[in-house]
Amino acid sequence: MTATDDHIDRLPAPAMVHATSQAERVADMLRAFVIDGELAPGVRLSEEKLSRKYQVSRNTLREAFRLLSRERLLVHRMHRGVFVAHPTGEDVRDLFNARRALELPAVRGAAQAPEPLIRAVGAAVEEGEQARDESDWWRMGSANMHFHEALGALAQSARVDEFMRQVLAETRLVFHVMAAPREFHDPYLPWNRRIHLALAAGDTEAAAEELAEYLATSEEQLTTAFAEMERAARD
Repeated sequence: MTATDDHIDRLPAPAMVHATSQAERVADMLRAFVIDGELAPGVRLSEEKLSRKYQVSRNTLREAFRLLSRERLLVHRMHRGVFVAHPTGEDVRDLFNARRALELPAVRGAAQAPEPLIRAVGAAVEEGEQARDESDWWRMGSANMHFHEALGALAQSARVDEFMRQVLAETRLVFHVMAAPREFHDPYLPWNRRIHLALAAGDTEAAAEELAEYLATSEEQLTTAFAEMERAARD
């Protein structure tokens, strides 16, 4: 058994979200695996193994791979196969610009957001707090992705939701560069709580100010980590 086979064996079988084609449903499933940290940069995706595990045709998988390649989540290497993409430091800067464009307007415009959407933000915070209490630092990272997905949902736009899932999947790939997930994720959990409390109180501007500082701090951490990694690779 190869390392790739072993990795695919460990993948869960989540309920697929509604989509217009089987290939899109498979792409949604694989994207969710990326967001939850199940698929890391550099992992090879075996058509044979995935086809057998999820009972889909290879043609369906290839179309799903093409969809995710356009989202920069997968790359095809000639004669080697399909792999989960490795983001770069430049990708980090672009991703955070995209996140600011999506998340900040959603938060600022959330004064009249339905209560279930605000509760979903709080539920993601609670998920992260439970993961912290159980010292499950990688699940804390997944909860953080769910938190930001819930912030994007405040825009009440299916298109924003779709863009957020794509951007957050790339962002989760970026997180793999951080060798100490506890030290990276833990300081942001109280920040998530403050943002939720501001939203629950109807103070969307305070929530947006907290989020803007949050994103700037996270971007600086990650770009520094990538710069050090890329410098070490050159030396």
